[in-house]
Amino acid sequence: MNKMLTSVALLASLTLVQLPVANVADAAEQANSEKPKRKTQLVGPSVGKKVGKAFELYSADDIPGALALLLDIDASKTYDRAYVDRFIAVMYATDGNEVKAIEFLKKAIAPDVLNEVDHGEAIKLLADLQMQEKQYEEALVNYQAWMDFTGKSDGDTWVKIANANYELKRLNKMIEPADKAIAAYGDKHNKNPYILKLTSYYERKQYKNAVGVLETAVQLFPDEKAFWKQLGNFYLLIEDYKKGMATLDLAYKQGYLEKESEIKTLASLYAQNNIPYKAATLLEKHIASGLVKRDDQNIGRLANAWHAAQHIDKAAKYYGELAKMTNEAKHYSKQGSLLAQDEQFKKAVVALEKALELGVKNKGRTYMSIAEAHFYLGNYKQAYAAIQNAMKDPKTRKSAKGWVSYIKDTAKRKGKSI
Repeated sequence: MNKMLTSVALLASLTLVQLPVANVADAAEQANSEKPKRKTQLVGPSVGKKVGKAFELYSADDIPGALALLLDIDASKTYDRAYVDRFIAVMYATDGNEVKAIEFLKKAIAPDVLNEVDHGEAIKLLADLQMQEKQYEEALVNYQAWMDFTGKSDGDTWVKIANANYELKRLNKMIEPADKAIAAYGDKHNKNPYILKLTSYYERKQYKNAVGVLETAVQLFPDEKAFWKQLGNFYLLIEDYKKGMATLDLAYKQGYLEKESEIKTLASLYAQNNIPYKAATLLEKHIASGLVKRDDQNIGRLANAWHAAQHIDKAAKYYGELAKMTNEAKHYSKQGSLLAQDEQFKKAVVALEKALELGVKNKGRTYMSIAEAHFYLGNYKQAYAAIQNAMKDPKTRKSAKGWVSYIKDTAKRKGKSI
């Protein structure tokens, strides 16, 4: 417990001993309350003197000394006993002994004789300590008791009530106190009740309700990056991919996407929504920066994105990189086809022959591509040899047949032997 706050509470208590007139102001502030005023009481002179000495020890950071003095007080009057027990509880709480603090707070509260402010503060402190000690049922009882006694409520208390219900797995009972917290905070917006509502809906798989919470939260807390990312992902859960993409795109532009998985998710959404160029540039940027791993899966995604965006030269480049990473024939074949499409015929032949060397499945199609590349390079002899091999594959025999005479005729016309 924060010592400064405890000191304030103790000073307030001691004021009752030393300056009883101070309570006149407190009473005046509640003059319009319907709740009957509680009679102000004072501790006896003997007890008050010892309490004052205990506070002096506490102020000198001698909590054990202050406790020893307080525990030695033999208070015969009910009010005196309750007052001292409350003081002892605050000392224990300050010293980090919540169990003993709870014990003495219960003793102080039980006779219901403390002055109004002290009694209310004791109930609330008891509830807070019970929360710390995971005594959630008891804490809920005492938060309600505090509100009933004082006629007050505040956002922080409603948040604690919602949180206690979460700890007790009463997920459906989190929403009402969270909403009351939001109302209590008013214009002083606090993100905690929104987080609690979101947690309740998420764990109950009420994703549409969760989206509603987050749509409000991002407007109230535009700088809270977690809300933006969560909203984008919840849109995906309800299969509203366009809104998911738009939200994560906005989050990215604000610098909120910082993880590899987040970049990859956004790139996938670009691709799914037919914006492959943005997918490619996003992946390329963050692979280069090192945020996204330069592994075969990510290079494969990048190659596919550039291909879908019709940037053939870049797609061929990354398929080539992928081929070297994996040493798989299919990637060399893809690289070769794209290089041929981009009229980089010499490089295409190298890649396609590597694909054959590694045992590419569609040999006939690969030989056809090699034949075409050699043909456009003017290598008619090599083109003719490749087309003969393509003829051996039943799948490409018909197509290859048409090339045979075309290669022969072109070579003859240009005076080249085959």
